[in-house]
Amino acid sequence: MTFTDPLIRDKDGAAMIGASVATFRRRVADGTIAPPIKIGGMSRWRRSDIEAVIARAEARRETNAA
Repeated sequence: MTFTDPLIRDKDGAAMIGASVATFRRRVADGTIAPPIKIGGMSRWRRSDIEAVIARAEARRETNAA
């Protein structure tokens, strides 16, 4: 089985959205970002989930600009 959607750490997800890790975690808590996948004691997010958050924000921006 191969996975083409890598799992990333909170630090990497925060960098993708240009926020601190604390803000990233707040967005998880408020439901803006999907909850993590738990592997042992680790929390990881699908890269595609973070990309989807960015895409939704871009769509809202375009809708509001029109």
